[in-house]
Amino acid sequence: MSNLFWLSDDQMLRLTPYFPKSRGKPRVDNKRVLSGIIFMNHNGLRWCDAPSEYGSPKTLYNR
Repeated sequence: MSNLFWLSDDQMLRLTPYFPKSRGKPRVDNKRVLSGIIFMNHNGLRWCDAPSEYGSPKTLYNR
C-alpha cells in the first residue's frame, strides 16, 4: 500500500478551469504535479526529497 497522495478525478475536474493553457511545449501532467505539491506541503518535506512518482523536484518547485 502506497502512502502517496493522489487527487481524485472528481477533484481534478473541479480544478481544471484554473490551470493555464499550454503554449508551445506540452505541460507535465497537472494531476501528478499538483498531487506532489500537496504531498510535499502536507508532510513538510524539502523539494529535493520528493518521491520520484511525482516527477522532477524542480518541476514541483517551479509550478
